[in-house]
Amino acid sequence: MWFLMLGLLGVALKYFEIGFVATLSWWIVLIPFALAVAWWSWADASGYTKRKVVEKENQRRQDRIDRQRSNLGLLTSRSNRKRR
Repeated sequence: MWFLMLGLLGVALKYFEIGFVATLSWWIVLIPFALAVAWWSWADASGYTKRKVVEKENQRRQDRIDRQRSNLGLLTSRSNRKRR
């Protein structure tokens, strides 16, 4: 995502001829987009993206369970207080 934002910023600066970016070649300005494509290809091929989605879903599920247990007055899995 950072490569994409950097690329968009570079294109905007180049297009409006702002700062030192105006003097750079378009090839150099477009490099972050190629890096973003390479990153996304690697992330999808290696399973990194899917693993992050599963971790996020598991955390949301655990947070929901903890919140429901807390609302019911039960012990949460992360709590260290004793049950009455």
